[in-house]
Amino acid sequence: MKPQDILTEKTSLWIFGYGSLVWKPDFEFRRSKVGYIQGYKRRFWHGDNFHRGNDEMLGRVVTLVEDDDECTWGVAYEVTGAQIEESLKYLNVREAVRGGYITKAVEFIPRGDGEAPLLALVYIATADNPIYLGPASCEEIAAQIAVSHGKTGHNIEYLLRLADFMRACCPEVADNHLFSIEASALALVPYLLASNPALSTL
Repeated sequence: MKPQDILTEKTSLWIFGYGSLVWKPDFEFRRSKVGYIQGYKRRFWHGDNFHRGNDEMLGRVVTLVEDDDECTWGVAYEVTGAQIEESLKYLNVREAVRGGYITKAVEFIPRGDGEAPLLALVYIATADNPIYLGPASCEEIAAQIAVSHGKTGHNIEYLLRLADFMRACCPEVADNHLFSIEASALALVPYLLASNPALSTL
């Protein structure tokens, strides 16, 4: 699906973020809501050769994998008027061109009693992508994240910021995949600092 396919006669659009968009949307929006989508699980299965890695050392960033028994928490942003075109133009470069993501329309369920579900646009990387890495143990993923960096910064910063978001905004949600990788990566920090003091600023 292309973004324009769900924009017909729409004056506003919701965009769901579940990775770096939760703390760094980098586009103007009218309002945001914390919530979740059902039928997907978040996994560090996608490679990154631009933002958090490079061609020699791919980073690992999150994508969504279909799973009827799971849900993924994140943030939905409402863009209106000129913000719609501007945000999609920006995200097409950030997520589609550089990240290799495709777009889908999903039902987003805002947190809070009485909140009605919303239709939101989400970017998802699939196994068809050349830099899709797929499953690995939490220890293997953490080791790769710990040593990777790209034009946006260290891969471990991405991991820690995502974990911080979950604890701050969704403290009741047990994201075992995310938190297990975080724990494994943090266990490596003393060894990383010895060889790369710049990481102490994270």
